[in-house]
Amino acid sequence: MTAAALPLVHAAPTFALELAYWQETLIKVGVLLAVIPFGALVLGYVYLLKMMSHMQSRLGPMEAGPHGVLQLVADGVKFLQKEDIFPERADRFVFAAAPMIVLLGTFLVYVVVPAGPNLVIADLDVGIFFALGVASISVIGVLMAGWASASKYSLLGGLRSAGQLVAYELPLIFAVVGVAMQAGTLSLQGIVAYQAEGAIFGFDAIGLPLIIPQFVGFALFMISAQAELTQTPFDMPVAESELVGGYHVEYTGFRFLLFFMGEFGTAFALSAIAATLFLGGWYVPGIDPGTTLANVVGPIALFLKTMIVAFFIFWARISFPRFREDQLQGFAWKWLVQIALANVLLTGLFMELF
Repeated sequence: MTAAALPLVHAAPTFALELAYWQETLIKVGVLLAVIPFGALVLGYVYLLKMMSHMQSRLGPMEAGPHGVLQLVADGVKFLQKEDIFPERADRFVFAAAPMIVLLGTFLVYVVVPAGPNLVIADLDVGIFFALGVASISVIGVLMAGWASASKYSLLGGLRSAGQLVAYELPLIFAVVGVAMQAGTLSLQGIVAYQAEGAIFGFDAIGLPLIIPQFVGFALFMISAQAELTQTPFDMPVAESELVGGYHVEYTGFRFLLFFMGEFGTAFALSAIAATLFLGGWYVPGIDPGTTLANVVGPIALFLKTMIVAFFIFWARISFPRFREDQLQGFAWKWLVQIALANVLLTGLFMELF
């Protein structure tokens, strides 16, 4: 963390209520367990089922609750009622553990995402490194699901997903490298502090949102995040026309629901990371980060910025046709990696010259 970031991060007042370590940990875990289902519900309903359907003049399900607001609740109850089926030749332990591993990686991302000066579970000095690392754990779960299902379709889907995630991890990481170089820290709180204390050609009323100098990095992050989520146009691992559903084709009931929660929970997490890295995270111009008000307004600001980023993710999902497998890999290795390296080089030159 840079020296300039230290006063901002640690200036918030301490609270009179002192909790034991186990009590504080229990509260944090409870909040964490509530974030992902809530994020999946909001993203799934507001963006995927409603906003996007209205954008294409498709109403979607309207019977469950007013304006269909309870449709996802009805779908969740339906999944919980379904029989938990194991394929005859499946590796039962690996088959059952795979969706848990996918969901675990999603949960761990939220550990380092700050929602206020004091509202973070673990303020790590290498927070962004940790977030990108644990987000990759889902690849292991996908491979486990594809192999343990004893199905060629599932195995092909798992291998495709692993190859895709490896290819698009590189431009994703290089997009973050530019931000880390400019902010001078790998701490997410430190990156927020840098944006809050920065200025645009001497104008410091809104700080320095890194989306302005790192607009290329932001575009790279968004494209790579779309591929990490295996959403259209990067949904080759679950292509129904080729693989009948991909690596989770043999899953039913609540285990399939876990994959669904992992997908939307990860979309929510990557949107929150993008909002933190490029849009200032929880910081709101005009509110002193050293006050209690910042801890109250911060989560609201982060949520709204996350929803803006998520809008573009799901807008792309409904707007573009699916790539072929060779096009998907070629786009990453022939274009995105080179552009990402050039962005890192230009960031270094900019820092030296200015």
